[in-house]
Amino acid sequence: MTGIPKNALVLVGDGRKALMLRNEGDDRIPALKAEVVFEDQNPATHLQGTGRAGHFVKGIVSGQRGEVEPTDWHELEEYRFTRRVARAAETMVRSGRATVLVIVAPPRTLAQLRATLAPDVRRCIIAEIPKDLTKHAVREIEEHIVEALASSAR
Repeated sequence: MTGIPKNALVLVGDGRKALMLRNEGDDRIPALKAEVVFEDQNPATHLQGTGRAGHFVKGIVSGQRGEVEPTDWHELEEYRFTRRVARAAETMVRSGRATVLVIVAPPRTLAQLRATLAPDVRRCIIAEIPKDLTKHAVREIEEHIVEALASSAR
């Protein structure tokens, strides 16, 4: 693939911010325009409150106790956020507003999206770019995507 097809939906996200951009240009000269912006207020786990780690008995006979790791509320909220973004992308693809999908996200978020998206929507993915571009301007995002697609075509 050499470029982003016209009307492609480009999902750029991480666990706290996501942009859904549509290519209003053509595959040679993209013109990404924001369709939807998601932002999540997700403070660090220690700011969300934590309880003591849970305990359990390892063996009835020995009476040994084990400790369960405390919940990482920040990580859990990132996963929930990623699921919400995936559902919105599914809605756009299924409504016919987008027929192809390009996903740009850090590797961990990319894996969560891949696991969360329904099979029919995953089939619409034409490119996955493992980068965090959520803090970049749209023009810079276009450049990164075009460069990544061009290097993968070689």
